[in-house]
Amino acid sequence: MTVQPFVPAGFEPPTTLATEQFRLEPLGPLHNERDHAAWTSSIEHIRATPGYPDGTWPPLGGMTLKENLRDLRRHADDFAQRVGFTFTVLDVGGDDVIGCVYLYPSASEECDVTVQSWVRADRATLDEPLADAVARWLADAWPWQRVDRCGRSTSA
Repeated sequence: MTVQPFVPAGFEPPTTLATEQFRLEPLGPLHNERDHAAWTSSIEHIRATPGYPDGTWPPLGGMTLKENLRDLRRHADDFAQRVGFTFTVLDVGGDDVIGCVYLYPSASEECDVTVQSWVRADRATLDEPLADAVARWLADAWPWQRVDRCGRSTSA
């Protein structure tokens, strides 16, 4: 089965976004332990975040590091194949994982991309700044015009 990229041929996906509060880089296996610690410490908080309405992620029972690694490898493969783009959100002063951003094709014909993001519960004040920075980044650096922000306001 051939997987179709959802960015135009020749488009080079950005691989970083940096602000004074956080920075993004492609999520991959090297983030496994820090990513796992970030989301498992904040399951209920993430489930209450706009964009996670179906209550299936993160799983209430968590997952093992091995299962998380498999998930991170899938996201890295999606990035390499240009079919989805997942970024880890790191604190500015180091490599502490504080959240995640997902850019995937929309299930709706009315949108080009669905963007979801979350931050750890102990970094909840960064939720809106992250979502707004990503919205601006999508408008400035990515090829999509119709963005589904999963219930977040469309002004950024």
